[in-house]
Amino acid sequence: MKAGFVSFIGRPNAGKSTLLNRIVGHKLAIVSDKPQTTRTRIVGVKHYDDGQVVFVDTPGVHKPTHRMNVRMVDVALDAMRDVDVLTLVVDASAKEGPGDRHLIGLLRGVKVPVMLALNKVDLIAKARLLPIMDRYRQAHPFVEIAPISAADGTNVDLLEMLFLKYLPEGAPFYPADYVTDQPDRFFVSEIVREQVLRLTHAELPFSTAVVVDRVADGDSDKVVAVYCTILVERSSQKPIVIGKAGAMIKQIGSAARIELERFLNTRVYLDLHVKVKSEWRDNDRVLDDMGLQDRARS
Repeated sequence: MKAGFVSFIGRPNAGKSTLLNRIVGHKLAIVSDKPQTTRTRIVGVKHYDDGQVVFVDTPGVHKPTHRMNVRMVDVALDAMRDVDVLTLVVDASAKEGPGDRHLIGLLRGVKVPVMLALNKVDLIAKARLLPIMDRYRQAHPFVEIAPISAADGTNVDLLEMLFLKYLPEGAPFYPADYVTDQPDRFFVSEIVREQVLRLTHAELPFSTAVVVDRVADGDSDKVVAVYCTILVERSSQKPIVIGKAGAMIKQIGSAARIELERFLNTRVYLDLHVKVKSEWRDNDRVLDDMGLQDRARS
């Protein structure tokens, strides 16, 4: 038996969350085309006939501009330690930039095997792939380079076998029915936030958060009542989330409720409120509630 930890790191929008969801077979991380969608560490466990892999998805490594971003980058960098295999996930369809070179520099002190997953190969011509692989091969001594598409599953099964190849022998860390270490409240807030991101499009980049105020039994034992607050930073953003005559927040609530009922496997009463909280991304209490640990205080 093989058992161990595999961490994904990469720039924002590299496709790490899509890859985690594809491998584990459950939607553990929300997916959006907006940068910095993943804000905290997410663990997903995959059980195989000959092993168990504990996957660690992390926020994209980027230049921090708020205390939230500092914590997000800290989460990503911490995930490079105490794992058995580190996997750099790169968007092969995007132009290489200073962020990619920064990540390569961070890999130089890593002692564990480092693999490269060149993601989104379904979006580029095959003739472009070999030069990209050669460039990364010269930049760092990756033990494996795998061209994949997390979106359509191309070579993802091959990547999984490579993970097992480099993991140590050992007993499983978790029982066979274990999937993730995140509590239900985390998924509730993320499900609502995903719909906010999806429906407000470019109007609210990443200046929103969702706080779960309360989860309780509803009027009957077959209904769960969920009360959430959507935080925005400026007064001008509140009408965007609410919409004309409340149309937008109703749409967000309806879409989120369908996903919540699927996730919780029960009927859901969802109550959403919008609150302006300026500079919440620099508010330690809000960040603590989001599960973003402060390395300096831990």
